[in-house]
Amino acid sequence: MTIGFIGFGEAGSSIAGGLRSAGVEHIVAFDIATHDPHLGPAIQERAGRSETDVVESSADLASSSDIVFSTVTSSSALDAARQTVPFLEPRHIYADLNSVSPALKQDIARVVGASGARFVEVAVMAPVLPYGHRVPMLLGGPDAPLFLDAMAPFGLRMQTLAGAPVGAAAAVKMCRSIVVKGLEALMCECVLAASRFDADAHVFASLNESFPGIDWKTLADYMVGRVVLHGERRAREMEEVADTLRAIGVEPIMAEAAARRQDWSAHRDLRSHFGPEGPATYREVLDVIASTTTRA
Repeated sequence: MTIGFIGFGEAGSSIAGGLRSAGVEHIVAFDIATHDPHLGPAIQERAGRSETDVVESSADLASSSDIVFSTVTSSSALDAARQTVPFLEPRHIYADLNSVSPALKQDIARVVGASGARFVEVAVMAPVLPYGHRVPMLLGGPDAPLFLDAMAPFGLRMQTLAGAPVGAAAAVKMCRSIVVKGLEALMCECVLAASRFDADAHVFASLNESFPGIDWKTLADYMVGRVVLHGERRAREMEEVADTLRAIGVEPIMAEAAARRQDWSAHRDLRSHFGPEGPATYREVLDVIASTTTRA
């Protein structure tokens, strides 16, 4: 069995590397930025590290693959499907792992289904790193059992929403993101404000008392670091959440606010001040902010 990846960024390459170590003998990838002077070297490095063959077109990817993983940015998910579908056949399983709205998952399913290929929506329920291919995945759609059976030998952590239509898994992820990414945004604002008064230690002590069992300082270090590393992608995901809420008549007050705070980190380019692992503590981020701006 050959697995193909559309898009070979951090998520796709991490999953590919895990699958290779789990016994998948042949993996291929197609990324439109492969020959970009800025992005291409990273793609080639990831391919070498995961023993993945980079191909030159969607046609090459489809002809070489049995199962196709779409791991592009959320804004490119539908375009990626449209570019690939002319080359898909009924033998293919097309798994969309992108963080998009339930309605967009359904649109992608219709595009893929026109080729006769099988479609499965995959909601990735945690950051891919450090889990790699063992990141928890929620599967939806009538063809989810086919994907489950094909990938089970390689140790993926998958749960199928039995009988659920395409879009249900995405809805679970979207609603979870309201809490997770919203809490990240809240934590950023908390430490930005509390640190100005040297009150952060006291704030965390109070939170520890109110919510026993959670180490709030450790959680702040982790969550602020996630915003620094992935703010732009998380902002786009929260915009998808906001679109989802609007479509069902719920005003996305908190989702839009979370997207703004996540985008704030991206606009400030905080990530460029740290290595690939990001900051170890929120204090490191505060130090960068203090040295580069007068306003958070």
